Amino acid sequence: MNEDKLRIIKVKESILEDNDADADKLRDELRNEKTFYLNVMSSPGSGKTSSILQIIKRLKDEMRIGVLEADIDGDCDTRTMLDAGVASVQIHTGGMCHLDADMSRQSLREIGSSDLDLVILENVGNLVCPAEFDTGAVKDLVILSVPEGDDKPLKYPLMFEKADVVLVNKIDALEVFDFDMDRFTEYVRMRNPNADIFPVSAETGEGFDAVAAWIRDAAREFLGGAE
Repeated sequence: MNEDKLRIIKVKESILEDNDADADKLRDELRNEKTFYLNVMSSPGSGKTSSILQIIKRLKDEMRIGVLEADIDGDCDTRTMLDAGVASVQIHTGGMCHLDADMSRQSLREIGSSDLDLVILENVGNLVCPAEFDTGAVKDLVILSVPEGDDKPLKYPLMFEKADVVLVNKIDALEVFDFDMDRFTEYVRMRNPNADIFPVSAETGEGFDAVAAWIRDAAREFLGGAE
């Protein structure tokens, strides 16, 4: 083939650029609605659902809250939320391991975000794909559990580079696992010097008062721009 006629199409780059623009538009829409949208990411089994329930427990009396549950398949987390009395919508991604801005918009419309103060997205469980796509969320919260090890910011840099806040869950198991909190903090700071870090236990509730306060402040700051 003549190299002068060779055409290279950077599909992924184009898709990401289009999605980033749409995500910015979605954030403007949410600000006008006065809705704060929080994207929660982690690997499977880190405690996303139980952590979200701890957050809701602390904010439900002051905010109208809904949860979007994204999974490749299954609806067990949505059932958990509904059983707890939390408005929730299941999102099946059709085999994709992430959500993008348009998928968020469709799901927010389904749950009725204009009638909610806080919508929490429990993203698909893994430490790679969800970090690549801007969901249109106002803030990104990443959960890492103690059994996963303190080296994950070195192995999955983009996830921690994107994080606005990092929860270290299952601190009640620190004595059982070789997890060094200082070392983990150092690794996170290598990737992202601005991320806030909260040690928590979704089992006991320890640390979640501070997390709820962080969300409360972040929502107030975001919605302060609403007319």
